[in-house]
Amino acid sequence: MQARFFAIVNPAAGGGRCGKSAPAALEQLRASGIQIDVAETRAAGEAIELVREAQKQGHRNFLAVGGDGTGYEIVNGIFPLHTDNAADRRTLAFLPLGTGNSFLHDFHDHRGTVDVDALAHAILNGKRQPCDVIRLTHASGRLHYINLLTLGFAADVADITNRRFKRWGELGYILGVLTCLARLDRRAFPLRTDGAAEFDHRRCLFLAFSNSKFTGGKMMIAPDADSNDGLIEYVRWGPIGRLGLLRNLHSLFDGTHIKHPLASRAAVREVEFSFDAPVTVMVDGESLHLQCVRLDVLAGALDVLV
Repeated sequence: MQARFFAIVNPAAGGGRCGKSAPAALEQLRASGIQIDVAETRAAGEAIELVREAQKQGHRNFLAVGGDGTGYEIVNGIFPLHTDNAADRRTLAFLPLGTGNSFLHDFHDHRGTVDVDALAHAILNGKRQPCDVIRLTHASGRLHYINLLTLGFAADVADITNRRFKRWGELGYILGVLTCLARLDRRAFPLRTDGAAEFDHRRCLFLAFSNSKFTGGKMMIAPDADSNDGLIEYVRWGPIGRLGLLRNLHSLFDGTHIKHPLASRAAVREVEFSFDAPVTVMVDGESLHLQCVRLDVLAGALDVLV
């Protein structure tokens, strides 16, 4: 039986590279014997509705053609419509033609290249593996993600990078880091994990709640994260100063920042927030302003092809 996937293409991803490269890559997949239905997005959030409609038509396998944001929207189209029925699972594959493609770095280093033959082989040989999905409840509803959610410095970097430097690719993330470094803001985000007795009100540089290791392309924010352990990898870096951050900036790329005296990590099942108003968050490459309430894990809820 021919494999059938519903591809969501974001032609604007990768500074427009996706729109130019996607048609040939998709034809190559079809030539390998994979049936592909294609829909292009033209506005933010459109992929969510396309995926929801596709599921009503019987689609269960999805292909993200773009970057982390494309995968994020597909995941939020799948959930919460997805059920726990083992015979009705959804599968997500990736054709990484976006800017960061951070989630995939946990599994291989594509170094800016796209191996369509390897993707075709994975699809045809059914190389699926379970992946946790983290659910955020906020004041206005719920969303789901498979990479990470950050608050503080890392979210500020993502926000300014998306607004000003995204066309520069990975260099844009560095420019975002330097811009936020100049106006460094260390503040508290009250929270508690796994039903702790008290909320943590300490100031910090950033907080990250990860399902996988990387963000911003190759920044290894959560080196101990495992996308199939049923846990949220919680990384906290305390109120380090500008000089200290400059000296340790390289450590964000190799994961050694968690060894800093002001840093800590824990693997948790649930996070509760106590926010009075919305804050800037970065979720799987998307900058949002949300009043976060709670994080929990849908263990192994999605199959991924990587």
